[in-house]
Amino acid sequence: MYSSKSLFLLTTMLGTILTMSSNNWISMWMGVELNMLSFIPLMSKTKSKASAEASMIYFLVQSMSSMILMFSVLMMMNESTMNIIFNNILMMSLMIKLGAAPFHMWLPEMMSKISWNNCLLLMTWQKLAPLMMMSNVQINQKTLFMASILSAMIGAVGGLNQSSMRKLMAYSSINHLGWMISINKIQNNWLFYWTIYSIMNALICFTFNKYNIFFINQINMMNLTMTEKFGYITSMLSMGGLPPFIGFLPKWIVIQTLTQDKLYLIPITLIMMSMITLFFYMRTMTSMFLNNMAVNKWNFYNKMTIMPMLMIMFNLSLPMIMV
Repeated sequence: MYSSKSLFLLTTMLGTILTMSSNNWISMWMGVELNMLSFIPLMSKTKSKASAEASMIYFLVQSMSSMILMFSVLMMMNESTMNIIFNNILMMSLMIKLGAAPFHMWLPEMMSKISWNNCLLLMTWQKLAPLMMMSNVQINQKTLFMASILSAMIGAVGGLNQSSMRKLMAYSSINHLGWMISINKIQNNWLFYWTIYSIMNALICFTFNKYNIFFINQINMMNLTMTEKFGYITSMLSMGGLPPFIGFLPKWIVIQTLTQDKLYLIPITLIMMSMITLFFYMRTMTSMFLNNMAVNKWNFYNKMTIMPMLMIMFNLSLPMIMV
């Protein structure tokens, strides 16, 4: 079982690396297909109806976007066609692959049916290849900014009414995707954003996986030590991009990049939407850190695990560096 899982994980990563190192559309497409066909068996490891349904959703969405991608690439090869239109169609196919708004509906639905480890892969690694492809498309900047603002807005508003933690993290991912798309043409910056976001996401998903949390009300039932609570709180505030946590750094870079280009409306919208996401992150933890008296006495003397300390150190690394 573990050998096949390792193999599929390896080929998932190889597919992305192939896409990122390619210099033509056909080999990029091959990398994306290899990535998709390796990720599906990883999801369907658990024999349940939900994971089978999630695999089917993922397969249909990804194969449809791949067809649109190939169609637009082949049409662009023909000199007589209007390249602007097919550039936009290509951009649309990549947005479907990413789960960016307005093509986002499959992502929260699918994430609510898979394990936390697969959720983490889907929110981080699976976004790398399409984002890299997007940075190679000669796209109109207005289209890019429209996609960015729409993703930020839908990611913020969609997460407000969620009780499922997996759906909440999916909408959070859509919101962060809006930030990444807005500076997609500046490769180093979006890659830096993606790296920080992936580490924050990994710390949170590992915590949820360890305590088997799938809904907001389960967080209050966890018998956490104060260190674990503080680790979780700093991670969530960092995810919302609140200064002085590390999650603020990539957002700071995006704001700086956009304002230097005299684009003021986009960062203002992104910041306002970030405030909404911060609200639903706060909602997941307020009752937990107000319930200090519910912590059992013997819990204080537990052997401290490394995970909460790692979370605190990583999230507070920005003010530490500044000091």
